[in-house]
Amino acid sequence: MGQNKTSDKVILEIDNLAVSYGHVNALKDVSLTVNEGEIVVLIGANGAGKTSIMETVLGVNQVDSGTIKFQGKDITNKPADKIVRSGMFLVPEGRGVFSSMSVTDNLLLGAHHNLKGSKEKMDYVFSSFPILGERKDQVAGTLSGGERQMLAIARALMSSPKMILVDEPSIGLAPKIVNDIFEILVQLNSEGYSILLSEQNVYKALKCAHRGYVMETGKILLSGTSEELLNNSEIRKAYLGA
Repeated sequence: MGQNKTSDKVILEIDNLAVSYGHVNALKDVSLTVNEGEIVVLIGANGAGKTSIMETVLGVNQVDSGTIKFQGKDITNKPADKIVRSGMFLVPEGRGVFSSMSVTDNLLLGAHHNLKGSKEKMDYVFSSFPILGERKDQVAGTLSGGERQMLAIARALMSSPKMILVDEPSIGLAPKIVNDIFEILVQLNSEGYSILLSEQNVYKALKCAHRGYVMETGKILLSGTSEELLNNSEIRKAYLGA
């Protein structure tokens, strides 16, 4: 699929992050970085902590210890709406669209904190996702799974983000649609968007990403370039069946 050239400038920095849900330690001393222009993927089975990282970065979960910096500014335990306003948007697992609302209204919700230029943003989204332009007046709940995933990503773009967090985009989608979604992510990256991706389809994710982190039970076990991880015998055995 190809990869965009990246910058050495860090856009997201997580340092020794710990998060708990009651007595359960969801994240334990997690440290990772995403540079400007990178796609970085979090790999791991269900319950590994991938979604917990995404939600914590966006301010949904309370941080027990550690720090999160976005564009050099400390956003640890900041309210989610302030983090979104600063230029970050989460595309949640399960598509996360408003089923009873039209495609257009879903998109406008993505720009609710900054409606300035919303027409230009809408034009950009419809040029990037022509099928959504064709379905703009359709109720989101009647879209196919792939179209709902495209709508969720397009809604993120309406917020004019500097960085997009994408949680498990391929779940429940047919193989061809999965290919389409990853091609969309690569295209967005080529346009300058930094992306933190959580994904169980390890091969597809590493093929489109620059780097990856392997997670298990709330910890990072391994990290490296996509090529290093694809060639790692333990990764191939555990996730690629080779």
